[in-house]
Amino acid sequence: MSGALQGLRVLDLTRLLPGPFCTQLLGDLGADVIKIEEPGGGDPARTSPLFAQVNRNKRSITLDLKSGDGHAIFLRMLRTADVVVEGFRPGVMDRLGLGYDVLAQHNARLIYASLSGFGQSGPYRDRPGHDLNYLALAGAVGYNIGRDGHPVPMAVQVADLGAGSFAAIAILAAVVSRQQTGRGQSVDVSLFASAASWLPTLIAPLLAGGNALAPGEPTLAGGLPQYDVYATADGRYVTLGALEPKFFANFLSRIDRLELGSLRDRAALRSELSSLFASRTLYEWVECLDGVDTCFAPVNTLDEAMHDPQAEALGLFADGQIAPPFAFSETPATVRTHAPELGAHTSEVLGELGLTPEEVVALRQRGVV
Repeated sequence: MSGALQGLRVLDLTRLLPGPFCTQLLGDLGADVIKIEEPGGGDPARTSPLFAQVNRNKRSITLDLKSGDGHAIFLRMLRTADVVVEGFRPGVMDRLGLGYDVLAQHNARLIYASLSGFGQSGPYRDRPGHDLNYLALAGAVGYNIGRDGHPVPMAVQVADLGAGSFAAIAILAAVVSRQQTGRGQSVDVSLFASAASWLPTLIAPLLAGGNALAPGEPTLAGGLPQYDVYATADGRYVTLGALEPKFFANFLSRIDRLELGSLRDRAALRSELSSLFASRTLYEWVECLDGVDTCFAPVNTLDEAMHDPQAEALGLFADGQIAPPFAFSETPATVRTHAPELGAHTSEVLGELGLTPEEVVALRQRGVV
């Protein structure tokens, strides 16, 4: 069985995290992703273990887009490309002579996706930024409070990975549209907008009542004792997510404390639950609530998460990779190849364009590839 996107060719000009995550998703689904990197160094993330986690299922070539030959080769590659994904600041691709308006003249069916911090317009258009900055501006960091009461960085890069996911969705929507119209289009995804899109549960009270809840007050961010993190007797932590009355009742029934279900004082209920959870170790709570129809989970370490029985059943962590997060009955997503070495497929890809080995050698000697 082949992947759902077999036959879709993607030219990947992205680096670091958001763009590579996007193109990896497309690669997992069967697209032919060609990662185009600068000769000599390539993606700056190559010096980090992160690189291997967001660049599988790709072919790597080196190409100097600033050179005349490199520019010409890219345009030749464009003839058989379906998608170009770039993650530069606005204006960079135009200065290279490779902006959407130019590329669309060479390939009217091209889907051109741009990922940038703040999008292609607006007063912040040219600002640099990282995940923490976008989440801060979107209002999310103010609700991520540490033990000292101050906002702290989120452990997962919500804006980066969210934008990568949204870009993949937008690209596939453009592919579907092209099937109907025969025309490609440009797609603009900003990390700031992606961060804002994750705010429904936080912003709903503001839009409904005119007042934003203070940190610790939103229902799903510390407001409800039934939905919180609690310390155990051995210094570990567990989570209770019993939002629905039936799940909370099932939990209370198991520990023989049904009377707590009628306690309306949130501070008093949280105090009671804190004392209860602190009376047993994490392992004891896992054993106690095993099989109970309630929403409970231990706070796993990363090692525990990787070896969790459910993770093993789904094959989420195998062969040094996080598996694709989706399953198909007919066109499975697969890990076909690990992250490529810099330029590992340069000769192969240029050969597909019709260049001879001698021509590739000459280009390499001139620093074009």
